[in-house]
Amino acid sequence: MRTVDATGWLAEGEETVAAAALIAAQRRGGDPIDTPYGPEEPMPVFPDDLRTLADEALARVISEEAEPASNWVNPEYWKQWRANLNRLRTVLAPPSLSIPLFDIEQ
Repeated sequence: MRTVDATGWLAEGEETVAAAALIAAQRRGGDPIDTPYGPEEPMPVFPDDLRTLADEALARVISEEAEPASNWVNPEYWKQWRANLNRLRTVLAPPSLSIPLFDIEQ
């Protein structure tokens, strides 16, 4: 995704969100894609490393530098739009590793 390395205003933000939604749909907790604009054929299973890339791209889309509120989304819907992107990011976020600090024998 070119979005991660882009600087300034984003021209392909909508495509980035769509691609991230397709990747998130394959993750646990992801919502299925149900839109007439979606793919007609089943999508292939995406490699796991795309999850992190999609999350980074969404972080870029949400950033102030990308100017999404004024260019892509009606200000009336900005909070809901941002909440939806944050939900996608939660699904895409790599699982946290829980490492025990102490090994306690009982």
